[in-house]
Amino acid sequence: MSGSMSRTTGNLPPCPVIRTPRLTLRPHVLSDAEAITASLCDFDVARMLLRVPQPYHPGDARDWLETEANGDTAWNAAITGKGGAHIGVVSIERQRNAWHLGYWLNRQAWGRSIMSEAAWALIDAFFRERPDSTVRSGVFADNTASLKVQAKLGFTISGISDVYVPARGATVNRIETHLTRDAFTPARS
Repeated sequence: MSGSMSRTTGNLPPCPVIRTPRLTLRPHVLSDAEAITASLCDFDVARMLLRVPQPYHPGDARDWLETEANGDTAWNAAITGKGGAHIGVVSIERQRNAWHLGYWLNRQAWGRSIMSEAAWALIDAFFRERPDSTVRSGVFADNTASLKVQAKLGFTISGISDVYVPARGATVNRIETHLTRDAFTPARS
């Protein structure tokens, strides 16, 4: 991938296909809409996401897939498990002149370190292209599992903000985090 990403703009090449021991990260396709809708209709998933409306409809998934999923300022990787089933998303996207990590898993994939594996793989690919970049992220204060994922990857806390969460219809505390290449934790075998 070296040299394929513009180092002076926020544009990215197409989302790479990345294989890990248990997962494949790949660009999204329109047929992912059903799995995305099923996952994001689960309030326990949606309540932890900053930009997901509730209720979530099939048209919301199709709109996202058609307009944002494979844009040139983001890698929105579909996380697929055995048999190619779509089980979540991990992304790095350009927002407000900074790179941001986002992610979610459907409920059936929780508690198996899948997100740590997927996020590590995408961040590793990103840092190979942009070693001088900082990746920002954040978690809601009541999402301790997500904070543990970020801690495993080497993210550090940089502040707290109040954000409005459409799925909750309320403002919540968000713990802001960031990660540099030097702090990025190597994969564990």
